[in-house]
Amino acid sequence: MTDDPDNQGIPAPEGATEIIETDYTIGQDNVEGTLGPIGFDIHNPVFMISGITIVAFVFYTLALPEQAGDVFSWLFAQVTQGFDWFFLGAANIFVLFCLFLVVTPWGSVRLGGAEATPDYSYIGWFAMLFAAGMGIGLMFYGVSEPMSHFSTSLGGVSVGEDGVRTDWAPLGAAAGDQEAAIRLGMAATIFHWGLHPWAIYAVVALALALFSFNKGLPLTIRSAFYPILGDRVWGWWGHVIDTLAVFATLFGLATSLGFGATQANAGLNHLFGIPIGNTTEVILISVITAVALISVVRGLDGGVKILSEINMGLAFLLLAFTLIAGPTIAIMTGFADYLMSYIQNLTALSNPVGREDVNFSQGWTSFYWAWWISWSPFVGMFIARVSRGRTVREFVICVLLIPSLVSVLWMSVFGGVAIQQVVQDGYTAAQDADLPLQLFLMLEELPLASITSFIGIILVIVFFVTSSDSGSLVIDTITAGGKVDAPVPQRVFWCIFEGAVAIVLLLSAGGLASLQSMVISTGLPFTIVLLIMCWCILRGLMSEKR
Repeated sequence: MTDDPDNQGIPAPEGATEIIETDYTIGQDNVEGTLGPIGFDIHNPVFMISGITIVAFVFYTLALPEQAGDVFSWLFAQVTQGFDWFFLGAANIFVLFCLFLVVTPWGSVRLGGAEATPDYSYIGWFAMLFAAGMGIGLMFYGVSEPMSHFSTSLGGVSVGEDGVRTDWAPLGAAAGDQEAAIRLGMAATIFHWGLHPWAIYAVVALALALFSFNKGLPLTIRSAFYPILGDRVWGWWGHVIDTLAVFATLFGLATSLGFGATQANAGLNHLFGIPIGNTTEVILISVITAVALISVVRGLDGGVKILSEINMGLAFLLLAFTLIAGPTIAIMTGFADYLMSYIQNLTALSNPVGREDVNFSQGWTSFYWAWWISWSPFVGMFIARVSRGRTVREFVICVLLIPSLVSVLWMSVFGGVAIQQVVQDGYTAAQDADLPLQLFLMLEELPLASITSFIGIILVIVFFVTSSDSGSLVIDTITAGGKVDAPVPQRVFWCIFEGAVAIVLLLSAGGLASLQSMVISTGLPFTIVLLIMCWCILRGLMSEKR
């Protein structure tokens, strides 16, 4: 980071670039001071509105858990059933937009200026963006989602008295055909973890990197809208955009933390007999949040980067072991087959209108797209901060393809082993178990089960820590008006409240369903923000020297 106080930690562009001339200076609307020994430097409207709202939300959910659960359930039904077409259509636009940038001359624009050099090696870069982007989700759904889609596809289509399908199978299912059910189930899984979510992340990350590193604007979501709002972006329009980003990020993170807590609880119960329940999960979230606070204090290089690289090493070891110990040849041949099935079914799976597989498209795909969109301010800003020096083409290709292929490999190995255990060995314990436990029961059938299950728990916990840590850094940057070197106690505040939101939503009547309801509800308005952001990126790239 630069020592120039005028840049507030954002490196100045290197080489030819088109700086946006504005009278706004980073932090000019901030309130600075001390509260006892604690210093603060906050963007008053954004921090106060989002902070007070989150605190009020926590107290409301704790005071009236039953009523809160009913409200969350209603929200989930309304958004998934009424706006599934919108989520699916928007995600398609993000993928097409990214592919468009790759083949245009704008792909040669370098983030940070024509002479900028990358801040991190490829290995460090990939480790950080992957660990922040999907870690807990891959651990939670790596076995359960392929297994679920395989089982429902094999079961075939069922229709209720009203003529609406009641099954959860993707597309037209594959009743009674094991091979077809495996291919369709894996295609549906890859669809949810491949190009579409990473295109969502890439759009936000590119916008932030371009307007901060090339245009000299603060590292906040509002900066991307300067081409259409001009200096009005520093007023209430910008406050609304950044506040929406805070809400989306916080609830997106809370959902992932809830998943991580339930899976860690299931693993600890499986290995050590620790009771499953809200009390254990609350303790887990509290303890892991405390660990995340240590990483928050250490900062990006001293905390997140080190933990991300450790996690990637452990994840690779677990992946390699499972591949070797499982039906290796079947998995490796299946990898290419699953990718081909994904390509063949991509158009049908992406179709936003006229779907008959309503449970799948609304209950799975709509939730996923809203979840990724809620995560996009957090992951996007994090990716932007570690991607300076890359060209737009290099950035888009790497952010889309590398994590997508790793996700496909992960699902192919873990999901493939679990499915083969059912098909070849008749082992159905993992298939019949609750979602958080399925990973550990799949590993139970492989050698060294206790060791691999323990590594799985460690992975969930460290992914938990990196997500909480990274999210705190990002939310603090937004609520500090774009400053990336604001006082550490502010990051601590957001880290604590990420854990608090996850706890109160788990304690509400809906449990994990409440987490899903809030993430999809906050994802809806932010989808509109992302669609407008695509046009702003084009406007910004048009002014750059290629």
